[in-house]
Amino acid sequence: MAVVKATESDINLLARLLRAEAEGEGNLGMLLVGNVGINRVRADCSDFTGIHSISQMVYQPHAFEAVTHGYFYQRARESEKKLARRVVKGERFWPAKYSLWYFRPEGDCPSTWYDQPFVSRYKLHCFYEPTGEECSAVYSTF
Repeated sequence: MAVVKATESDINLLARLLRAEAEGEGNLGMLLVGNVGINRVRADCSDFTGIHSISQMVYQPHAFEAVTHGYFYQRARESEKKLARRVVKGERFWPAKYSLWYFRPEGDCPSTWYDQPFVSRYKLHCFYEPTGEECSAVYSTF
């Protein structure tokens, strides 16, 4: 059972995002990106208030650099669609289990990002989750 509503078109869109944002970080890296995206759809807080669909999440202005590059617009592969289906079904992985933000810095991960605390790094990406005061919903979404 899905934790967010997702059509086959949504799965394809999410799969393209996973690949474009984190293909070089392997399957787990792509799953982590997917976790952040699904958290943004489910949490309805902070910068993500009013985001209720995969399409809204992917195309939220300034949310993902990948949507500005041609690689994002290539057809989704079956391997990435399988990963997208896993996160839509609610599989969560640390350090993105409750994260709403990630980014790839040139050097070390800053201790905060958008005033939210650093959780951990996976390969080249740093993950940040909101405090309970900022977004308690992300901790009770499923």
